[in-house]
Amino acid sequence: MACDRIDDGLPADLPQELFTTLAAGGRTRIERIVSRGHASPPGFWYDQEEHEWVMLLEGEALLRFEDRPEPLRLTPGCHVSIAARRRHRVEWTKPEVNTVWLAVFYETG
Repeated sequence: MACDRIDDGLPADLPQELFTTLAAGGRTRIERIVSRGHASPPGFWYDQEEHEWVMLLEGEALLRFEDRPEPLRLTPGCHVSIAARRRHRVEWTKPEVNTVWLAVFYETG
């Protein structure tokens, strides 16, 4: 029996970001997010009710927080915790390769 790989099932054509739930239970969800040159729409900010921990596994991205003047550059192995309600957006992902994120969404309390 072979294990599942994080890059299994990725389409050759990726017109929009791909969100895949890998595991979920209780108040926790683990997702694989794949971007290929995608970014948040102009003026759009994520404003989530749950906390998020995200790690970049492949590719490269710029993540912007509303409360920081400069975006955060993510390369493979970089991870960041995003508190619930902290507004953020994806400014840029590398267009010629898959940018693969592993995201854990959770609630506390």
